[in-house]
Amino acid sequence: MLRLLRGLKAAGEESRLRLLALCAEGELTESELAQVLGQSQPRVSRHLKLLCDAGLLSRFREGAWVFFRLADTGEGAALARHVVTSLDPDDPRLGRDRERLHAVKATRSEIAAAYFRANASRWNEIRALHVPDSDVERALLEVFVGRGVTDLLDVGTGTGRVLEVLGRHVERGVGVDLSREMLQVARANLERAGLRNCYVRHADMYALPLDEAAVDAVTFHQVLHFASDPARAIAEAARTLKPGGEIVIVDFAPHALEHLRADHAHRRLGFSDDEVNGWLRANRLRPEPPRRFEGTPLTVVLWRAIRAGARAAGAVPKAAE
Repeated sequence: MLRLLRGLKAAGEESRLRLLALCAEGELTESELAQVLGQSQPRVSRHLKLLCDAGLLSRFREGAWVFFRLADTGEGAALARHVVTSLDPDDPRLGRDRERLHAVKATRSEIAAAYFRANASRWNEIRALHVPDSDVERALLEVFVGRGVTDLLDVGTGTGRVLEVLGRHVERGVGVDLSREMLQVARANLERAGLRNCYVRHADMYALPLDEAAVDAVTFHQVLHFASDPARAIAEAARTLKPGGEIVIVDFAPHALEHLRADHAHRRLGFSDDEVNGWLRANRLRPEPPRRFEGTPLTVVLWRAIRAGARAAGAVPKAAE
């Protein structure tokens, strides 16, 4: 009862109601929220602290920026969702907030698009060497649709493409990446796709900000060939898997394109089945037969492995869309 009273007290103020409505639209920084509300940042910061302390909002820091979103779990999360759905969508104050929010998001999207335009040739050059991305994305959907995945972790999320592909087939998806510029691109892409159940975080693949047995599935999509220690990255990801969870790795088979090291910072020129499966088995994961996509000259391989144990009871597979 005390938690409920605390939550109701935190929500029972006009500016804080407006903040809840805004954070229901996706992740926003403190400065963006202050800009939309037309209030000073210290004042908005005090409101946000009350909402976070009451469990209505989640807060996380990414370098100098602090992001806020509606809480995902707990009593506060349920109350926050109830409060937001109870607000009158035709309220003129909320309508003006939405208009200013759209302007903020448009600016954010343009910054992300400019970065992507400046770097697009780098990705396009690599894509020309292997099978179309759509072939691999169909294979990922075949793995995950109908599997009843609650929590998905995408390591090295880049532009967030894996979350875009799989986001409607999982309850929650989080992508992690060390590049803040790429995270801006990913946020813009997820916003455009309307995937409010997916978000991204600044994090190191060797020190994931997740507890043990926290997720149902982990993906590495064209990431490990950049890694200085792929075995350690797989071990850290395996730590986060629930019993019955799975890891899916998409990367290149061994090749001899030495220029990719100098031109595109590839540390590894592909991986053999024995190498990848050895890393998986070392972390008590049972490899499935790999799936190969023959390209010219690069071949893409999808490796998949399952953690021993049963998936948590009550998981209901989602219907394919």
